[in-house]
Formats: sequence, structure tokens, C-alpha cells
Amino acid sequence: MKLSTKGRYGVTLMVDLALYQGEGPISLKTIAEREDLSEHYLEQLIAPLRNAGLVRSIRGAYGGYVLAKSPNEITVGDVIRVLEGPITIVDNPDDELNYLWEEVRNAINQVLDSVTLADVAERKKTGGDNFMYYI
Repeated sequence: MKLSTKGRYGVTLMVDLALYQGEGPISLKTIAEREDLSEHYLEQLIAPLRNAGLVRSIRGAYGGYVLAKSPNEITVGDVIRVLEGPITIVDNPDDELNYLWEEVRNAINQVLDSVTLADVAERKKTGGDNFMYYI
């Protein structure tokens, strides 16, 4: 499985919102500058995240985006599935090995669903960027 920039940038966008949760709406321009990402690309990612109910938009001169739920309630898996679709390992699994690919897919989903935006934001704040998971 390989995540595209959609998934990686989307998680980065959401973690940035989690880091600054409670400080008011954050513009995509601010996030793009802080995270060194393309503002135009973030504009493409924010719509599906808003439609999925993960972020809310605030209009006005000091508008921007905020998380629609607590960072503890949004998992990395939620973000990845909105932007990338369902997790798949192989397109046409061989019948004899289907059980193996299913176990791998389940393990990946379990890890993605066990890590919240709050977890990643806390790791980023403390400078620890290495998560260790055993699948």
C-alpha cells in the first residue's frame, strides 16, 4: 500500500488544525506556510474533509477552518479513508492468498484507527516523530 500526497498532505493539514485547536479559525494560507505545502493543493483537500464532517469552515475576514470534532475523536484512518478511499492491498487477490491480504489490510486499518489527531499533534509538539507499530 502506498499513500498518495492526498493522504499525506491531508493528515498534515488535519494535524495542524489539531495543534492550533481553540485558537480560532485557521486559513489554508497559514497552514500552507507553516507546513510548507501548496495552498492550492490544500484547497482541493479541504472540500472532502468538510463534506465528511471532519472540518467546519468559518466565513468572514478572520475566517478559516476548524476541526468539527475534538482531535481525540478523529483518527488518522478517518482522514485517510475520506481522501484515499478504502484501504486495499491488492486489486485482484489470488484466492489462495486472499486470507493473507485480508489480515494485512485489517492490521493496517487497526493501526490507522488507533492513532488520533491528538496523538500525532502531541508527538509533533514534543519533537517525537517516530511511531512504532507492530503488524
